[in-house]
Amino acid sequence: MLDDFFSRALVAGVGLALTTGPLGCLIVWRRMAYFGDTMAHSALLGVALAFLFEINLTVGVFIAAMLVSMALLALQRRGALSTDALLGILSHATLAIGLVMVAFMTWVRVDLMGFLFGDILAVSRLDIALIYGGGALVLGLLAWLWRPLLAATVNEELARAEGMAPDRSRLVFMVMMALVIAIAMKIVGILLITALMIIPAAAARRFASTPEQMAVMASLIGALAVIAGLFGSLEFDTPSGPSIVVAALAFFLLSLLPYAGLLKRGDSANGRPVP
Repeated sequence: MLDDFFSRALVAGVGLALTTGPLGCLIVWRRMAYFGDTMAHSALLGVALAFLFEINLTVGVFIAAMLVSMALLALQRRGALSTDALLGILSHATLAIGLVMVAFMTWVRVDLMGFLFGDILAVSRLDIALIYGGGALVLGLLAWLWRPLLAATVNEELARAEGMAPDRSRLVFMVMMALVIAIAMKIVGILLITALMIIPAAAARRFASTPEQMAVMASLIGALAVIAGLFGSLEFDTPSGPSIVVAALAFFLLSLLPYAGLLKRGDSANGRPVP
């Protein structure tokens, strides 16, 4: 089965969607979409660093995303600018620096379109192992930190008063985002990573009554978007990464239809309400 490139793409894409679903929910709840976009843009800087120091691309992207996260935390503590302004600076600066560094490395042939928009049809068995191994690690960390992350999302001061260490949870959350961005880059590309995390989560919000339901539904919608996007790409000869995001957008638009909200049962009667 996995000897066929399309089968490998399906397996890899579904594995990524299962991981990005719960993580995307936290991004939506915390209103951190711009932060996710900033970390995704830093991936190109990671690619340039990986070529410059001759290290693995995934490792280079992970390091760059973590450096951007630490830089944001340090600049926030100084309080010189608002968070959205800092994110804007870091987002465009890292993308531009990465492009300039790649342009200077004339001895390296770089497929910028592949890095920007992904090439899921070129994933290997090693890539699949990395996706599922990294995804299992991220989901394990999420399960461990789910309650503190939810508590800090609703009220950070209350979570701190209850001894849930929201600062530690935020740091681990940033590490998880960096890891997912590193393993997702090859599939949907730098410019579309955040869309794959946010759009399925936003679609799932219309149907879920509890945070846990929304996380599961986001993963399922993401997996369906991968399958629909890949088959649409095969049928209409369109780029695979953007096709997946377009399919996710279609599911989101369907969730906005008037009857879609009727599928949502109750509010907090069966558990905690969605943040």
